[in-house]
Amino acid sequence: MAADSPSNQTQLDFTTTASSNKPKLGFLGVGWIGRSRLEAIATQGLADVAYVADPVPENTEAALQSAPGAIAVESLEAILAQPDLAGVVIATPSALHAEQSIQALQAGKSVFCQKPLGRNAAETREVVEAARTANKLIGVDLSYRHIRAMQEVYRVVQSGELGTVYAVELVFHNAYGPDKPWFYDPKFSGGGCVVDLGVHLVDLALWSLGFPQVQHVNSALFSKGQPLTNSAEQVEDYAIASIALASGAHVQLTCSWNLPAGQEAIIGATFYGTQGGVAFRNLNGSFYDFAADRYYSTRTERLSSPPDEWSGRAGAVWAERLANGETYSQEAEEFVRVAEVLDKIYGRA
Repeated sequence: MAADSPSNQTQLDFTTTASSNKPKLGFLGVGWIGRSRLEAIATQGLADVAYVADPVPENTEAALQSAPGAIAVESLEAILAQPDLAGVVIATPSALHAEQSIQALQAGKSVFCQKPLGRNAAETREVVEAARTANKLIGVDLSYRHIRAMQEVYRVVQSGELGTVYAVELVFHNAYGPDKPWFYDPKFSGGGCVVDLGVHLVDLALWSLGFPQVQHVNSALFSKGQPLTNSAEQVEDYAIASIALASGAHVQLTCSWNLPAGQEAIIGATFYGTQGGVAFRNLNGSFYDFAADRYYSTRTERLSSPPDEWSGRAGAVWAERLANGETYSQEAEEFVRVAEVLDKIYGRA
């Protein structure tokens, strides 16, 4: 993808200027993640939070406190039945993402969906095709693209000042595991830490490098300290993957749940080139504070530091684009490209 594509300009030149004709949105799933996206969009005045639906009454009540003008409804069908609806924000369990996104798109509504868009590349491809057919804007909550530190890293990589980028190191270790049982059932989740955490990092690497072709992938998956032997019944909690790109560059991914790493999280994406390196990384084990560093041999230059209120920014970008009248964009194919790499890590391709 070229550096001046619509996707990258939207990511890097984001402002909070709202359209005078704000779209009306429905929110399906308003637990912690869904509500944080609702609040980011509502606070910036980018859209009208018109309808909310969640099977947990406490979640609905909390959402209505954040958006007192919204109306609580019972289901996605009830949201889609509203004639003034422009789009749907989906934050439900992973097994429902593709089906619900397609249903909304076929009803003529734009969609912003929590990651992963599909449990595998086939599901993801079906959603993107539905968006193309309906000519509707489709967004995925790949939120790390929108962190200021990562945008600095993207700028450096795209500028060419690293020379030839030949190695990328990706890491996401989480001292905790998900707190909902469906995450641990591959039929519902599509996988473990790779589809939950690794999806962000694979996306960052491919996005920053302009989505080069992937030649081959080797991986090793583990569950509770043992090699994963039954992927139909178990999910991985530790994974290593080596991704060879057609450009000659090599990407190394390591991710995990419940790792005794001595801190809450280790998150990073480091790009090495013939003229130096650049890194995106979390600070002091934080899930929220990130820095960007430029490496020159033994010298480090800090490019970006916290604070940066990035949570919910991906949804806000999508809402602004929707308010500006954007429809389907070819950049949606990027979601498929990432899902295809995950399939290779899981040995599904």
